[in-house]
Amino acid sequence: MMDRKNAKKQKSLPVVGLVEWFRVGEYERVEKVLADLKELGVTELRTGVSWADYYTPEGKSWYDWLIPTLANEVNVLPCFLYTPPSIGEKKRTSAPPKDRKAYADFLDVFITDMGEHFEWVELWNEPNNQVEYDFTLDYGWNKFAEMVGGAAYWCRQRGKKTLLGGMSPIDPNWLQMMFERGVMQHIDAVGIHGFPFVFDQMWDGWQDNINAVREVMHQNNCTAELWITEAGFSTWQHDEFKQVQEFKEALHADAARVYWYGMYDLNAKLPTVGGFHLDDREYHFGLKHADGTSKLLYRLWAKHGIDGLYHLDYIKRTITEDTAPYTLITGGAGFVGTNLAKRLLEEGKRVLVFDSLSRDGVEQNLQWLHETYPGQLEVYVGDIRDLQTVRYVMQRAEAVYHFAAQVAVTTSLDFPINDFEINARGIINVLEAIREQENPPPLVFTSTNKVYGSLEDLEFVSNGSRYYPANKAIKEHGISESRPLDFHSPYGCSKGAADQYVIDYARTYNLPMTVFRMSCIYGPHQYGNEDQGWVAHFAIRAIEGEPVNIYGDGKQVRDILFVEDLVDAFLLANKHIDRITGQAFNIGGGPENTVSLLELLKTIGRYRGDEIPLKFGDWRPGDQHYYVSDTRKFREATGWYPKHNVQEGMAKLYQWLCENRGYKVPLILTSKSYQEEPAQKAAVA
Repeated sequence: MMDRKNAKKQKSLPVVGLVEWFRVGEYERVEKVLADLKELGVTELRTGVSWADYYTPEGKSWYDWLIPTLANEVNVLPCFLYTPPSIGEKKRTSAPPKDRKAYADFLDVFITDMGEHFEWVELWNEPNNQVEYDFTLDYGWNKFAEMVGGAAYWCRQRGKKTLLGGMSPIDPNWLQMMFERGVMQHIDAVGIHGFPFVFDQMWDGWQDNINAVREVMHQNNCTAELWITEAGFSTWQHDEFKQVQEFKEALHADAARVYWYGMYDLNAKLPTVGGFHLDDREYHFGLKHADGTSKLLYRLWAKHGIDGLYHLDYIKRTITEDTAPYTLITGGAGFVGTNLAKRLLEEGKRVLVFDSLSRDGVEQNLQWLHETYPGQLEVYVGDIRDLQTVRYVMQRAEAVYHFAAQVAVTTSLDFPINDFEINARGIINVLEAIREQENPPPLVFTSTNKVYGSLEDLEFVSNGSRYYPANKAIKEHGISESRPLDFHSPYGCSKGAADQYVIDYARTYNLPMTVFRMSCIYGPHQYGNEDQGWVAHFAIRAIEGEPVNIYGDGKQVRDILFVEDLVDAFLLANKHIDRITGQAFNIGGGPENTVSLLELLKTIGRYRGDEIPLKFGDWRPGDQHYYVSDTRKFREATGWYPKHNVQEGMAKLYQWLCENRGYKVPLILTSKSYQEEPAQKAAVA
């Protein structure tokens, strides 16, 4: 017998559309939504036509533009609702009109003007939801039945198919009332709305609800189609994985069409129908955030298509109350997390990768781990901002490595609240979850050299291709932990706050915790960009034949550390945690592994066999002319030192990037004499 999971994969999918309501004048947002629909391959759009807005000064011209613009790209399902307050029984858009026929008259006018652009007419929205239709002014829905029944009759006369506005909540008794009121004789499709585990907390599943509605239709000999005209899941608690799951569940309901709500989260500065933030759940139903950044469902849908969503078996949640203990790696599908997980899994240890999959490339890392280490790998797709989820994954953790973070200075400048929530609030969730355990697991937390600010008090000199500190001690050893903290940029503040919280929790609550203030890390499984992972970003741009953007003059110097050497440091920190708890350590390549941006680009140019085109821009806030880690403190505590020089590490990274993209590895990287060339010589060649 076919199991339920495979049966779902075999079932044909319904017609799938999106729901997006537009306010008068949102011309730019309409264009963005149409572009998004095209990227997703969606050709059906359900949108609202406000009767109340139509009769405002800008209303008619707005809809005269909106409907043809949408219809030129997609099939439009217009939902007609909202009474003009001046003609309502009360001065609100949810009130029934004093003259019931006025609704049909409005539809007649609209169909005359715009009817060529749509086939179906949806009559009202959520009529059994008091916010949308104030049934306290219409006990028994007699006024509604007169209004909608007359409109349905007239729309059919005008050649349109009719859809009864979606019930929310799904209520077969209300539908039976519509039959008894004579509305259904002019209806071609029945709509239902469902928001499982958001507004519909007592949710019995799509099929039970649909069966109950179909039973009423069957008893009344109704042959109308059944549509899910609105379904969605709010990510107000940051659960984007659950949004993916609920989308897939809705598509397997027994409905002819499914319209998913919606494309964008609501703008936090605008009120909902019920008012400003009376219910924050209403603001987070989008496939994208209000700022335009995509959520997990959008990214997976755009990349893999709807059918492809059912083959992503590595995007999952595997742990239960009976799962064996594991090492927990938050942000475990990221570049650093993947390399640590690889090492631990190769040693036979169990690992839980906890990741929101919010960054480009991490999905590929997770798939690779899933396919390479199927026996010992646990996966939990979740968000560090959700305290209850963090508590859940912490219960069976034997050791914790906390890498989950917002990692870009530039992103923190654009979205400082989001940066704070992930980095500062996220660490509190982790620390509290650890503190609650009977045997608190040891924690290694990755902070950043940005906690030292832009080092503006230091004097630097240039030798043509790089900066050097004038201070001889710093030039010889780098920046030590004795350097005063000086947070610069929201990113520096959030990571610095997290850094200090870890140290203080270790001290105050006697917990085994340590902090790594990291310099630039690079290596395989890194999908870098301009904001983060710049070493890999430079190499990727070179491989793909694209120019590199440099902010500043390119003489900035960093000590770069190959990721395998960082993993060594992690494991040593865990081994010696009792001795180093409550301390912070600067971790990087150290003075032996320094390179300027210009020097690194020359090295990469040798791999490529040609110079890399450069574009120069202004310095970015908080960018350091020079940062090199003084790693002596950690070396003395654990015996650690980097085993890869710049030449060896960059060769490994470039080779992995070529192989990962299906490019031929340059012959220079397979030359034994080149591999043995000293790092500094190669860096400044």
